[in-house]
Amino acid sequence: MEKTVVSNSVESKMWEFYEELREIVYVSDVDNYDLVYMNRLARELYGIGSAQEIEGRKCYEVISGSSAPCATCNCGKLKEGIWNEKVKYQPILKKRLSLKDTLIKDGDRNCRFELAVELGDREPNGTAYEANEVMVNEGLRISMAAHTPEKSIAALLEYLGQSLGSERVYIFEEIDGDTFDNTYEWCANGVAPQKDNLQGVPYEVVSLWYQKFYKGENIIIKNVESVRESDRAVYECLMPQKIQSLVVSPLVGEGKIVGFYGVDNPPEKYLEHIMTLLQILGHFIVALLHRRNHVRRLEELCFQDQLTGIGNRHAVHEYIATLKEDKSIGIVYCDVMGLKKANDTEGHQAGDKLLIRASECLRKILGNYRLFRVGGDEFIALCVGIGEQELSEKVERLKATMREKEAPMSIGCVWRADIRESMDKLLTLADNRMYENKRMLYATEYKDLARN
Repeated sequence: MEKTVVSNSVESKMWEFYEELREIVYVSDVDNYDLVYMNRLARELYGIGSAQEIEGRKCYEVISGSSAPCATCNCGKLKEGIWNEKVKYQPILKKRLSLKDTLIKDGDRNCRFELAVELGDREPNGTAYEANEVMVNEGLRISMAAHTPEKSIAALLEYLGQSLGSERVYIFEEIDGDTFDNTYEWCANGVAPQKDNLQGVPYEVVSLWYQKFYKGENIIIKNVESVRESDRAVYECLMPQKIQSLVVSPLVGEGKIVGFYGVDNPPEKYLEHIMTLLQILGHFIVALLHRRNHVRRLEELCFQDQLTGIGNRHAVHEYIATLKEDKSIGIVYCDVMGLKKANDTEGHQAGDKLLIRASECLRKILGNYRLFRVGGDEFIALCVGIGEQELSEKVERLKATMREKEAPMSIGCVWRADIRESMDKLLTLADNRMYENKRMLYATEYKDLARN
């Protein structure tokens, strides 16, 4: 009999209790997704030969067969002593599971404890129509349970990839009518992501596909060698990605093709089944993309300054909430000088142009960091991870650029090696230094801009 190997950080008696249960039990670190423990039944179901084999492996690799954390992962919402319950279809096991999970402490680390009970097999079977109906319903249920359009799309691609046993599922969207960006992808464990390599793909690469799309046809390639001569552009695009077979379907919105999505290297027996499935789900994906665009537009209105295009006051608070204490921070607080005079003597259009020039100065020198307009004439740059010397050099370059673009600003700077002080306190300090600089500049360099 296999000897149970127990993590040194947890008492062996605790694991012994779960080892012979006829329910699936696994434990993972919520911060880095490392698997901590799987009981005997879980190891058997997931093809793990021994307890030692889970060491150094991620929960999403073993449990979901994915190369990245699951789209519907709820680790960040778990609380100690509170159990969450749900019923979920597990594509890797092809079973419906009743799940319960909670947060437990394992020494200094937080862990997810999950217990699952099998509710029965639900592998698509019967007629192709019945199989598609099962997968569509399950995919829609999982997707709609996500809280944002982005997560809904990711959850659906993840479900399709796992259920169909494919290596990669992806979406390409048209950009300005002549190029395509790979905007979403799911990859199986061990499959190299291609998304970053597939930006700005020329229309010519998929022009033959589009000829078929316009006729209402999908693309199905059972062996990539079959298109070596007939579609050289596609062949040369697919070969470096190690794609042998694929199914691709157009995404049509308001009577226009807005992109396409597909599945790479699925089992051959699923190819025809997948073609029908993609046609059915394509309309739903287009609806999610429209919803995503709407949400993005609302976010722009809520968190973007409409004149300069950089973040507004609301965006500052959102960003500060994401900062980590162990990072260095440089704060550059700026006030545009002469705005009132420009508005009063030349009109508000001239004042707007002055503010735009000021924002362009900040973009040119500090555009790699987060920029915000926090008042009528005030801007902030929050430079996370910057060194003190680098910050000083950039401020000097900013001053030179301001003179070049005729966008005078007073500047107050603060640098800290970490963010353990209150950000409100640091911002106030930078603001005070900016006002000191403003008084000096009005008294010397910019007397003609002094406010009445």
